[in-house]
Amino acid sequence: MDRPYIICHMTQSIDGKVTGDFLIHPDCADSVEAYYEKNRQLKGDAFACGRITMEGSFTNHFHPDFSMFENIEIPEGDFIAEKHDYYAVSFDRHGNVGWTQARIYDEDSGYDNCHIIEVLCEDTPKAHLAYYRNIGVSYIFAGKHEMNLKLALDKLYHLFDIKKLLLEGGSVINGAFERENLIDEISLVIAPIVADKDGLPLFHESTLESFKLAEFEKINQSVWLRYCKKGE
Repeated sequence: MDRPYIICHMTQSIDGKVTGDFLIHPDCADSVEAYYEKNRQLKGDAFACGRITMEGSFTNHFHPDFSMFENIEIPEGDFIAEKHDYYAVSFDRHGNVGWTQARIYDEDSGYDNCHIIEVLCEDTPKAHLAYYRNIGVSYIFAGKHEMNLKLALDKLYHLFDIKKLLLEGGSVINGAFERENLIDEISLVIAPIVADKDGLPLFHESTLESFKLAEFEKINQSVWLRYCKKGE
């Protein structure tokens, strides 16, 4: 199978957390801006997040009324609503992210005007599929009941011509990619702050894997680190 080149790009606390209130702390503001600036510089063909991150960052946890789509007949298989030059890839096993339109419009150019692709399992309710078709969101299937990441990436590569993908969390989806040996680079902005006990790590349930430091930069009180897979 083919797949995009994958860079895991995240902001992290000193103690290795990537979620939590530290991200909205005033002392983390410069680090967050550095993260966005590096995101713009890395500029993939797409960025990808898990359901929780997409809901928190882009849909404000909106939940559509799927009931009006219950009895709509739709074709089987993947749905390519449009081809575009930039995509937001939502790994959302059962199609629960409440998109209201087919593109993300954001004040940051690193996220603005990207077409949304939902990556789903085959047991996603038909009403959810009909809803996404109605608003023009593309979707692909990758696995019957559990996500098959390699199949998903192969489809993203061939159906949408995504050659470079920025993986931007959260902890669970990052960990799933790491366990499958699918991350080529890690890009980290280290914020000058320690997170609280509820924060989650960069990779949930990670495996032992070696990387080499390829580049680093001091940005105000933060540090940006770029790691490449060892041996490449």
